[in-house]
Amino acid sequence: MTTSRTTQILSTTLLFTLPMLLIACGPSGGGAPSGPGGGMPPPEVSVITLQAKAQPVELEYVGQTAGSRETEVRARVAGILQQRLFVEGTAVQAGTPLFQIDPATFQNQLASAEAALAVAEAKVKQTRRDHSRAAPLAAEKAISQKEADDSQSALESAEAGLKQAQAQTNEARLNLAYTKVVAPISGTTGTAAKSDGNLITASDSLLTTIVQTNPMYVNFSLSEAELLRMTQQMASGQLSLPGNATGKRAANGSLGFTVSVKLADGSLYGRTGKLNFASEKVNPQTGSFEARAELPNPDGVLRPGQFVRIMLGGASRPNSLSVPQRAVIDSPFGKIVFVVNKDDKLEPRPVELDGWTQGEWIVTKGVQTGERVLVEGFIKAHDPGMTVKPVPYVPGATSNAQVKPPAAAASQAQAAPK
Repeated sequence: MTTSRTTQILSTTLLFTLPMLLIACGPSGGGAPSGPGGGMPPPEVSVITLQAKAQPVELEYVGQTAGSRETEVRARVAGILQQRLFVEGTAVQAGTPLFQIDPATFQNQLASAEAALAVAEAKVKQTRRDHSRAAPLAAEKAISQKEADDSQSALESAEAGLKQAQAQTNEARLNLAYTKVVAPISGTTGTAAKSDGNLITASDSLLTTIVQTNPMYVNFSLSEAELLRMTQQMASGQLSLPGNATGKRAANGSLGFTVSVKLADGSLYGRTGKLNFASEKVNPQTGSFEARAELPNPDGVLRPGQFVRIMLGGASRPNSLSVPQRAVIDSPFGKIVFVVNKDDKLEPRPVELDGWTQGEWIVTKGVQTGERVLVEGFIKAHDPGMTVKPVPYVPGATSNAQVKPPAAAASQAQAAPK
């Protein structure tokens, strides 16, 4: 398709996409204001002059929050659940008692084990006395060698029995301690899986869960295609990632990126975090690379399971061009911008975009450094080849072309009869 043909198609497209704007801004009723020679003066438009510079890039992904530590609280001994000792959904510290299992059976077992231990200790004392009497007799050959050996064996057997009784006592004491179920970590408790009076067995011992929400993790994934594209851009010099993003960790455990989170209502979470994990292999189930960010959450604003938008900062595009969002127009043939050439005439230009940074589109193809791009004034300047009066674009200011009538129109408005 020739350049003239492309221009004609783009012009026709714009006429169809902006009809209401044209009607609203066209001349009405009386005569139109005239410039020198009876023609309309060139409309004033705001333009920017493109300059290549390093542009910060913010990578954005969908993520889901998760506790930095999550654990299941389970009973280690079987028995009747006597009492729940915590309020569901509250924060607890590690070691806080959560449940009490009926200790009566384990108290009896401990008492029995302690009694057996006392018997074993008494037996050891008796065999030591016997052995101490037999030792000098054996040295004087007053008893047979068998009797001396039997005395030594009896002592060793008694000492082994004592160790066994001590181990059984320790086990009974440990089982009794396990009847009081405590929090293994600090965090927020879930609902109780068992009620008072339930029988706790080895196969059904889950009592509740605890989630540590400060700090909070945000899990997300990066597609294989996107990673390949980023790798190619890095190789060609179009993209620069933070120094530690290649896998080397900083002193604080970060991989170089700064992390911010956008919540479901569009608001930005008030604290920033760090990227602390990036997988080296593709997840075969999702075909993507898993990654994880860590954010402080002292106020509990973030809850496990939330879907958020995670934004990674620290990357940049060296020597790249960017244009404001309003400078880009959608057409059936893709994205286009209006370039004001050296003769101050409009020239539609198809462009290719790659990424969004600080309210501007990054342009990778279609325009060059030094060219002027129309940002404001589309209402009055939309025809290819149209002559315009370009003025520098000031971000945040309203274009003069949209708020002020031409000088001739203003004069005519003052002269009109009231």
